[in-house]
Amino acid sequence: MSTSSAAQALRIPRALPGAAVRAARAALAPLARAVTYTRWLHLLTGAVVAAVCGLVYPGLFGVRPVQLLWLPVLPVVPLVAVAMVPATRLAEGLQARLLLAPGKHARYGGGDLAPRIAAAPSASRGDRARTALWLVLRLEAGCLMTLLSVQLPGLTGALVTAAAGGTPTPVLGVRITGHHGWYALLAPLPLAALMALVVAAGNLMTAAATRLLGPSAAERLAALEERTERLLEHNRLARELHDSIGHALTVAVVQAGAARAAGTREFTDRALAAIEETGRHALEDLERVLRLLREDGARGPADRPGLADAERLLESARAAGSALDARVTGPLEELPGPVSREGYRILQEALTNVLRHAGPVPVAVRVAVAPGTGALRLDVRNPLPDRADGPGGLGGAGVGAGRGTGLRGIRERAALLGGEAEAGPYEGEWRLRVTLPPNRPARADDR
Repeated sequence: MSTSSAAQALRIPRALPGAAVRAARAALAPLARAVTYTRWLHLLTGAVVAAVCGLVYPGLFGVRPVQLLWLPVLPVVPLVAVAMVPATRLAEGLQARLLLAPGKHARYGGGDLAPRIAAAPSASRGDRARTALWLVLRLEAGCLMTLLSVQLPGLTGALVTAAAGGTPTPVLGVRITGHHGWYALLAPLPLAALMALVVAAGNLMTAAATRLLGPSAAERLAALEERTERLLEHNRLARELHDSIGHALTVAVVQAGAARAAGTREFTDRALAAIEETGRHALEDLERVLRLLREDGARGPADRPGLADAERLLESARAAGSALDARVTGPLEELPGPVSREGYRILQEALTNVLRHAGPVPVAVRVAVAPGTGALRLDVRNPLPDRADGPGGLGGAGVGAGRGTGLRGIRERAALLGGEAEAGPYEGEWRLRVTLPPNRPARADDR
């Protein structure tokens, strides 16, 4: 025998114990999971209806074995009738989630957080039909699993009794005869078969619940829309946080630079006061956004600043050294809530861009509100900076293209309200013009 053949012969026996251990662990792993036993409990509770019906017929006394065959049949009609009640699907879905698919098992794989089993009342005939089929399936599976859960351990006891020389009672209609010691070796097999059936039946019932109690197409669409709305809301909050903190940091940097250049105590005190005020407002915005991200419903959209609070933006720009010429025409109070709030953020981003890219230069701000319709027109102008990049963070030939992230955010805000935003050089100045037509008439809940 060659050296390699000898080594191969030595490796094979060593590999066998390892493979056997892995196979044994894989076979016994389901027995260490809590979900195996919650599914077993769910299967057993499916026979409760049959047990209740059994108290009526065939009763408790003088029952013949053939009469027990009616137990999985008699409750079918009442169960189908109960399934027509919309709340039945909700109750079954909650119970299936709790026992068949607790925790992470209740979700689809692959990172999809959609529930595998719905917990909602029946909304259609299809939902009621699937619920009826589920109840009948649960009844039959519960009766079968209850029978096996009683009889198979009884078979183990009968084998042990026969091995010990006793007289075992019949199990599943079969009487074990003889007294043989090797019966003791067979005693664990019924228990092993029972646990294998429990695991397999639990998996099958979970798959059936996913099909019969799973979300309908309408429920999946509603869940997708809700998730999309939540993502859009998070994106909006992130954009708000960017605008607020970006504005505060820009004002602070400009103020600090101006104070250092001025070198006077009086100007430095004014600059520090402006930085303190701007930072305080930024902290308020940060706290509000973080509270919303934690889904704290104590504060709603009305807590977000609107154009009625724009004076604090103008004051911070003036404190940074900009000569502001601001004019407001029309009734601000007639602006719909969404238009007022988005207009505030657009003005904040516009002033931030001016300070960031042009410095403390003269700025002309015009805010016009159309009476009756609530349409908003916002116009912000400032001298073009000497260097190549414009207020939108654009450079060179791209000045007119509007590729800056600030301008992109302004355009997105305007587009969400059905408006438009234009930015670029105009008559020797940089001009931002925004039009926000309201999507609907102003309502009390928009305020």
